[in-house]
Amino acid sequence: MTNFLIRVIANAAALWVAALLVSGIDLAQGDSTWTTKLVTVLLVALVFGVVNAFIRPIVKLLSLPLLVLTLGLFTFIVNAFMLQITEWLSGPLGLDFHIQSFFWDAVMAAVIITVVSWAVSVLLPSSD
Repeated sequence: MTNFLIRVIANAAALWVAALLVSGIDLAQGDSTWTTKLVTVLLVALVFGVVNAFIRPIVKLLSLPLLVLTLGLFTFIVNAFMLQITEWLSGPLGLDFHIQSFFWDAVMAAVIITVVSWAVSVLLPSSD
């Protein structure tokens, strides 16, 4: 449970950094207080984690030929697609998360999130 909470916080930090670095990603822009911004970022990270846990394995299996053909670089497109699904689910949940352009904004954010998530996975102990 602790590892799960740390991963949600790490995802929140990765999403926040991506929103800061990529101008087309809006995350908790309309909220007025820091508390509501923090809660929004954590809830978007939770939705992103759920999307990655349930939908990403299916998408990676279906895109396996492209992953092999591109030597794994298609993973960034898969991650950008997971961000788009997170945006799509965040709207009905009332969370302030928007991506302006799929290719440039979502893919660049996916690269940033992948690097931050990799760094966190190196630092966290495995749950084995």
